[in-house]
Amino acid sequence: MKPLLEVNQIQIAFESDSEEVISVEEVSFSVNPGETIGIVGESGCGKSVTSLSIMGLLGKNGKVNKGQILFGEEDLTKVSNQRIRDIRGNEISMIFQEPMTSLNPVFTIGNQMIEGIKLHLKMNPKAAKEYAVEMLKKVGIPRANEIMKEYPHALSGGMRQRVMIAMALACKPKLLIADEPTTALDVTIQAQILELMKTLQKESNTAIMLITHDLGVIAETADRVIVMYAGQVVEEADVFTLFKEPKHPYTQGLMASIPHLEYESEQRLASIPGSVPSIKHMPAGCRFHTRCPYATERCEQEQPRLKDVQAGHKVRCWLTEEDGLRTNSDQPKEEIFT
Repeated sequence: MKPLLEVNQIQIAFESDSEEVISVEEVSFSVNPGETIGIVGESGCGKSVTSLSIMGLLGKNGKVNKGQILFGEEDLTKVSNQRIRDIRGNEISMIFQEPMTSLNPVFTIGNQMIEGIKLHLKMNPKAAKEYAVEMLKKVGIPRANEIMKEYPHALSGGMRQRVMIAMALACKPKLLIADEPTTALDVTIQAQILELMKTLQKESNTAIMLITHDLGVIAETADRVIVMYAGQVVEEADVFTLFKEPKHPYTQGLMASIPHLEYESEQRLASIPGSVPSIKHMPAGCRFHTRCPYATERCEQEQPRLKDVQAGHKVRCWLTEEDGLRTNSDQPKEEIFT
């Protein structure tokens, strides 16, 4: 199957105080039609920046320095501004992290929905309004006709998120990028939104790129998972392999930090020591070595490449090439990451 989207070795940089700062480095992955790919990692690891580069929304200070973003036969890093505007919201749509800041507070929900529908689907105002109401009903919004007249501040967080999903899916995009679509929502609404996205995906064979730090959401929805750390992909595998046998020490640390029902009441959750390094001061060698319990002298000096350890499973770690994977220690991961 030919991938719908191919990201090949991209480097993303931002101009800051007369200097160029590299935010994302050597990121590669692909998304197939109808597939859900999850991108996980701590805040500041480059997940959202990567998604914004696909949408052409890096702003005037950001740019893709190297690599390709292939959507079908087109390289999105080289197309005109007009072409990227035609693709954005039509063939590729995005649900942004915070719907209150993504929706314009001075326009009604109806105005904002109808504008996109008229622009991309070339409908007349009456047909666009009817279609907008239909989409609001499809995402489970009651009183859709009345909601069309409301302003964003009058809606709850869950309702605003549903509106964002309705707007994103109105043009039946080939690719939906969802950046933390369930952040700050209660568990009930979160489950409803995830189920809604899966249902609409089945109806139109839309590929979903789900960006989150919530591993529970990833386990429930994703087919494949990409783990990012400090602007790089450190591991990629199908969701079952990643949860059953994570190879990279960072991924193991993330897995160890998930609470389990069988934990004793006084048992502390595992944590990864330290914090993500600043993009202005990346460590030499492996970017995770300052927090890794297995780091060697080689890790401090040489940066590992992302390599296949088995079919469909890639890892960026020197330890996967030495001693038959020393990271698969008999010592419980919860005791290693404390």
